[in-house]
Amino acid sequence: MLFDLDGTLIDTALDMVGVLLEQLRDEGREPIDFELARSNVSHGSAGLINLAFPDVSDAEHERLRTDYLNRYEAAVCVDSVLFPGLDSLLDTFEEAAIPWGIVTNKPARMTAPLLAALGLSSRAACMISGDTIPERKPHPAPMLLACEQTGVAPHNTVYIGDAARDIDAGKAAGMFTIAAGYGYIPSDEDAQSWGADLIVDDTRELTTILLKGVNLDAS
Repeated sequence: MLFDLDGTLIDTALDMVGVLLEQLRDEGREPIDFELARSNVSHGSAGLINLAFPDVSDAEHERLRTDYLNRYEAAVCVDSVLFPGLDSLLDTFEEAAIPWGIVTNKPARMTAPLLAALGLSSRAACMISGDTIPERKPHPAPMLLACEQTGVAPHNTVYIGDAARDIDAGKAAGMFTIAAGYGYIPSDEDAQSWGADLIVDDTRELTTILLKGVNLDAS
């Protein structure tokens, strides 16, 4: 079982949007709507800066993005938590000796401390970050590296994510894909159009599907 990180396994929006709102204040800008920003978290720092500062030059955008990343690195796990029920799901996988891991485009300097703070570092069978190798999702290379590290073939792997790039990467790698409809999906995007094998509305539905899929108790 492989998971995207932000918006799929961990709810990082309070921290990621909180840093953005702080940055807007310090730059003398008006705040933006929290839910609007939340829905764009899966687009990472570049997407959040595009949303909050749509009128800046390329050079200014890069300055703001670097500033955002530095701020976020210092506050990477203040209010971030696993989505409801997923800690128990991971417990069940571990008890059944089913490896699970993470494939994210989030840089390692944020991914590693976030997982450590939540006690997940030693539990994950793999942690592929956005800078682990040159390729990033939607390229399938990070997915295939995760399979190498977990020792599980792609056709025996499920990938869950909340963005089109997640589903594209999983499909290109030959995995079964699930779209996390509860994640950070902008209002102008339709998860139905991504071509995932399944779409789930919440983590309870995700848990039921995954446990049934590997013949474990889903009650």
